[in-house]
Amino acid sequence: MHWYPISLVKLTLHMSSRLPICLTNPPSLFPGVFCFSELSFIIEPSDITVISKDPVVLDCVAHGQPPIIIRWLRNGVRLAESERLQFLSNGSLYILEARRDGEGSDGGFYQCLSQNKYGAILSQRSRLTIANISPFVVQPVPLEVTEGSVARFTCQVTSNPPATITWELDQSTLLLETDRITVLPNGALQIQNVQLEDAGKYRCVATNIGNRVKSRKATLSVINQGSGPKPRQRPRIIAGPQNMTASLHYTVVLECVATGNPRPIISWSRADSKPIDVFNARVLGSGNLVISDVKPQHSGVYLCRATTPRTRNYTIATANLTVLEPPSLVERPESQTRPRAGTARFVCQAQGVPLPRITWLKNGEEVHLNGRIKMYNSKLVITQITTEDDAIYQCVAENEQGSVLSLARLIVVMSEDRPSAPRNIHAETISSSAILLAWERPIYNADKVIAYSVHYMKAEGLNNEEYQVVIGNDTTSYIIDDLEPAWNYSFYMVAYMPMGASRMSDQVCQHTLEDVPLRTPELSLTSHSPTDIQVLWQPLPTKLSRGHIWAYRLSYRTAADATVLSVELAQNNTQYLLGDLQPDTVYLLRISAATRVGWCEPSSWTSHRTPKTSSIKVPPAPLLQQLEPLNCTSILVRWQASPGSVVVQGYRLCYHEEGQPEQPSIQLQPEDTEYTISGLNPRQKYQVKLLALSLVGDGYQADQTLSTPGCVSIRDHPVAQPPAPDHVRALANSSSAVYLRWSRPAFASRKVVSYTARCTPVGLMNVSAIRYIQTTNQNVVIQGLEPNTRYELVVRLHADQLSSPWSSVVHQRTLPRPVVHLKMEPEENNLAVTHYTILYASQRAWLAGHWQILQREGSNTMVLLERLEPGNVYLVKISASNLMGDGPFSTTVELALGPGPRHRGKSPRHSDSGSSSDTSGYYYHMDQKSMTGLMVGVCITLACIAICALILINKGRSRYISILIFFIYSTSNRPLYLFVISLFQGGSNLVISRTGPVNGSNRGKRWQFFKRERRNTNTSQVKSSDGNLMLLESLSSTSILIQNKNK
Repeated sequence: MHWYPISLVKLTLHMSSRLPICLTNPPSLFPGVFCFSELSFIIEPSDITVISKDPVVLDCVAHGQPPIIIRWLRNGVRLAESERLQFLSNGSLYILEARRDGEGSDGGFYQCLSQNKYGAILSQRSRLTIANISPFVVQPVPLEVTEGSVARFTCQVTSNPPATITWELDQSTLLLETDRITVLPNGALQIQNVQLEDAGKYRCVATNIGNRVKSRKATLSVINQGSGPKPRQRPRIIAGPQNMTASLHYTVVLECVATGNPRPIISWSRADSKPIDVFNARVLGSGNLVISDVKPQHSGVYLCRATTPRTRNYTIATANLTVLEPPSLVERPESQTRPRAGTARFVCQAQGVPLPRITWLKNGEEVHLNGRIKMYNSKLVITQITTEDDAIYQCVAENEQGSVLSLARLIVVMSEDRPSAPRNIHAETISSSAILLAWERPIYNADKVIAYSVHYMKAEGLNNEEYQVVIGNDTTSYIIDDLEPAWNYSFYMVAYMPMGASRMSDQVCQHTLEDVPLRTPELSLTSHSPTDIQVLWQPLPTKLSRGHIWAYRLSYRTAADATVLSVELAQNNTQYLLGDLQPDTVYLLRISAATRVGWCEPSSWTSHRTPKTSSIKVPPAPLLQQLEPLNCTSILVRWQASPGSVVVQGYRLCYHEEGQPEQPSIQLQPEDTEYTISGLNPRQKYQVKLLALSLVGDGYQADQTLSTPGCVSIRDHPVAQPPAPDHVRALANSSSAVYLRWSRPAFASRKVVSYTARCTPVGLMNVSAIRYIQTTNQNVVIQGLEPNTRYELVVRLHADQLSSPWSSVVHQRTLPRPVVHLKMEPEENNLAVTHYTILYASQRAWLAGHWQILQREGSNTMVLLERLEPGNVYLVKISASNLMGDGPFSTTVELALGPGPRHRGKSPRHSDSGSSSDTSGYYYHMDQKSMTGLMVGVCITLACIAICALILINKGRSRYISILIFFIYSTSNRPLYLFVISLFQGGSNLVISRTGPVNGSNRGKRWQFFKRERRNTNTSQVKSSDGNLMLLESLSSTSILIQNKNK
């Protein structure tokens, strides 16, 4: 309780904004009111578990001004005292014999109600559990396994409290004397490396404080495998982790049992790449993960990975762990003293998993809501206070894990010497978020008014929250500037004196202007055939639309093509079918919305792959319902199976945060219809993908996006707008791209969620040409621009749902349009290679984790890379695969394309930052086999140069760049020989030079293609008589880089 001197009231009120008023007076003005501790609990009942027919005592001790009366409730119904139920003198409840079965069961939730002359309060809930255990729900089944393999028995009972599980072998307790045998807390029995002596009859025994039950017997038969060598087997998980929901501080077990030859190695990780808690987690048996004392931070998706030793062969199983958390109060209500006709606001915020439900009690009974008393989310607001509102109020937050309460007292002060209400209220619209309110002073006691309060709320809809602003008595006008666009608001005023408040003034209504939409709709994407995408979206809620939506713009393109196609749709559309698309192609889609004021910033790109064209009938896309955020870190995914004749064997669910790599896929059972994704980041956009699996192949894919909300926290205080980014610089990358960079401004340590860059052609007459790009980095490459065009660029930042002003403007002109054509070729392998995999990406795409993938059959020795951006740096790596699996990727090679004829490329450099070394030492460590391979490679390369030179002489000059990549694989499936020939056709009469940098004789044009790791190497240069230059660079002990430089 805070007392404020009368002389400070005016200053305090001026500083308030959208906060509840509190005209609290010193104690001398209200004798007898010093604090609000007239009634409270010292001891509250707690959860208890007992055996049937045992006596039970539930304690309840209250403190306050006597007399205090204590009553008891069970499941919300008041209990009557009887011979079996007795109310003790200290307030406790005594049950003579606890009953378990039938309607007279004593199990349930108990609360005590304490009451004195100031009011009544209700205690927290306590649960009385009568111990019980059911027959086995899951019985162990007979097994027949081979010697040396894995045997696993399971059993399950319903028990309260949880039962302890043990096992018997041939009616004797199974001894756990060897590491081969493990009994998990969930009842599973695992026997690794089964021996002949493990055969017998197994039985499960479940015990709790009330009873003990035994399961049926199950026989384990062990087959002698013999002494011959065992065939190699890929790893297979026979018992993977299951989705789990655990209460706070409980112990959970994520099971993982795998078979294979050789025996696989089991490892654990989290899908969000966060480290596993090493203090609370341990491995039980051969690979089961046990987490004790679980906390909210343990929630997430866990991955069990079984890997064949010394290979890349592995299999993965995933499971989601959700830790339930009882409610806890983040903000408690505060006791208040209010004059009659005033307004009281009680604020209560709670957190927990699942999110707690908040209710309000008045003197121990649920508050009756009406026109004066309303609930806004978790707030309780009482307007036009009367003497009947003087009471004790309690905030109750509860979920399935428990409940928590907090109380506050409202004291109503009576005074007849009150001012009259303010007169002639007038409202005028200023903008989409501001309205000017003006009034005249009260007729009666106007000179005693110390403050005014402005009350306003939305005039349309039900249960709208009323806001209040308190201002001084030295003004008769005020601008409310935190309103939402395109809404009608109602306003009234109240005048305050030290001894009380006036009645309400007359109400006036006024509307705000429209604005551009705050954000775009969330997209849902589904394909019904290989050549279409069905796009669905929900209409924007009024709070986000900020006016009447009159049009949508849907834009789409392929991932490999920068050409964007758009279609504008009327406001009543919520779906659109894109047809005539390419099968098995990744498409990027985004949407924007417009009011009469203009278009909002478009959404980020959402990806969707169209299905492959096939005569085989696969399952259609599941009917993915609207994603639902459970809290700030969890999303509930619901779906229904699509009708069709194909039998669904399961589902595959994938998700990723916007701008982040995709998380490992989650395998779900065919009977599943919902899944909870947890461990997410608050206020981030996520894309969820779901498809059905069948024996004939993967089904069609359904995609949907959703943004997670912010987490519950202490009431937000008004904060200053963050400053704009500074040191903004722009540089033309090519004819269609501009590189923009900036610095984060210096301000308080608030997390920067994202930046928005705006790119506008100078002299723009059409707003549709404005480009908006969102990023979390402090630089961005704006692509898809027009050649030789001057652009205006600005940047703003977004932090904690606040946006800064736009930065200072910079201008940049794009370059003229060049033409670039690239070609790649891999080499042979001395093993039976089934196919090659080529990954390439621009440097920006590589930083975002996006690789372009090409695959060619093992008989191919060439691949062509097309549509590369001039002026960009590309990274290339290659791997081979055979029947045993995928080999490792080669060393990543970088290729920097020149920006155009007026710009020089950089000299080749290594892609790694390792220190350079002398090449003499490099050759010193080469063995004879490596030297022989190098000589063979050089011979092949020189032969290719000669052939290419003849082709150039015969065909004349052309204007494209070709890059030929030859690669040879060793017996370990790793590229040992990598030859790169860069050709710019036109030239003859080769001259070899070993001296410094080479420049063309006519135009100093130089092409840089590759940057290599680890060390600088020997370099040779080849020059033709007409200025056609080729650079021979040793990449490693067995690889050569040959680079062409045209004059």
